[in-house]
Amino acid sequence: MISRPVPGLPHVDAVTPAVLVLPGPVSRGEAPRFCDEVRALLESTRAGVVVCDVGGLGPPGLAVVDLLARLELTARRAGGRIRLRDPDPALHALLDLVGLRFETEGQVEQREPPLGVEEAVEPGDAAV
Repeated sequence: MISRPVPGLPHVDAVTPAVLVLPGPVSRGEAPRFCDEVRALLESTRAGVVVCDVGGLGPPGLAVVDLLARLELTARRAGGRIRLRDPDPALHALLDLVGLRFETEGQVEQREPPLGVEEAVEPGDAAV
């Protein structure tokens, strides 16, 4: 019995994120198609992260915010997440305004400190 080698490097492919390029202006009707693509990429790559290239989306609006929120929800339900590539500063501002946080390429992941951890204060320390 002869078996064919599987293409790709299994250890590298398991940690290399897939890339989904989001084209110019998006409409609400396109969200299900992109959600299906994110789900399929997560299942096929098993990387746990899909990089969404948002550089070509054009001016950000609520349709873009809605799409990104749906993609993140889909990715979370599939056991992964999305990461933004080349986001416009205006898109960052709009996402902050609506309270959505996304990891971006090149950005160190920020985590909140564990609950119940307090800084000790020594007697005689100056008040800040």
